[in-house]
Amino acid sequence: MTQQLSSEWRGWISENIARGCTDSSIVASMVHAGIDPALARAAIVTLRLPGHPPLDNLSSQFHTGNSIWTQDHQVQVVMRVSKPCVAVLNNVLTPEECDELIRLSRIKLKRSTIVDPLSGEYRVIEDRSSSGTFFAVNENDFISRLDRRISEVVNWPAENGEGLQILNYQIGGEYKAHFDYFPPDDPGSQPHLNNGGQRVSTLVVYLNDVNDGGETVFPRINLSVCPRKGSAVYFEYCNATGEVDPMTLHGGAPVRAGEKWIATKWMRQSRYGSN
Repeated sequence: MTQQLSSEWRGWISENIARGCTDSSIVASMVHAGIDPALARAAIVTLRLPGHPPLDNLSSQFHTGNSIWTQDHQVQVVMRVSKPCVAVLNNVLTPEECDELIRLSRIKLKRSTIVDPLSGEYRVIEDRSSSGTFFAVNENDFISRLDRRISEVVNWPAENGEGLQILNYQIGGEYKAHFDYFPPDDPGSQPHLNNGGQRVSTLVVYLNDVNDGGETVFPRINLSVCPRKGSAVYFEYCNATGEVDPMTLHGGAPVRAGEKWIATKWMRQSRYGSN
């Protein structure tokens, strides 16, 4: 992939690696200059100098500051985990935007499905007891604004995103521990990998306050994130060479009181072909 970069860019990357700059800061500068994030990250892997500490295979593309400024909004980073990369965010959506997503979704909910590991087809399972619906990318002006903001929040191109998924969990509803990436060795993953490549990150936005339960749980790192209207949890699990991180095993704990509404955005390695 570095052959697509000019010699000046390759020299610049090598110089900054030698200076001890972090991979995320190098990628951020290249993206600001208009270079594709996946290309930038792959170039760093290839051009890392001999003797320099090895690349963290799952080094983060996420922002390093305490606030994220988008074109129309300010989002606060309230908590981080470095390995795997997990961040809890406040004010991703306004209360009014949360209410509007619920209103638009309520009339078209269907029982949620998963990707069958053998066939690649979608099917209903007991481990996922929710109802949901999707909005196509840029489906209308409202969804387009949210897609653009989410792209800026997660620092990944909007065209690489799948359509926004809305889920509703009633009392007892849960989603047992699972991975969001497509397991590379599962035969059923291949049709999905052919359309935009592997998933690289997830943003789960909470659309309401849950009276009791409904946490997003990461059992391998002992982390539990409580739903709060307008807030979100972000996590990454795939690097530029396609390696995935099983430490991002996660699930949705049962709702014990009230109901739970979330919006989920998955980002792919490259442009998602169904857009």
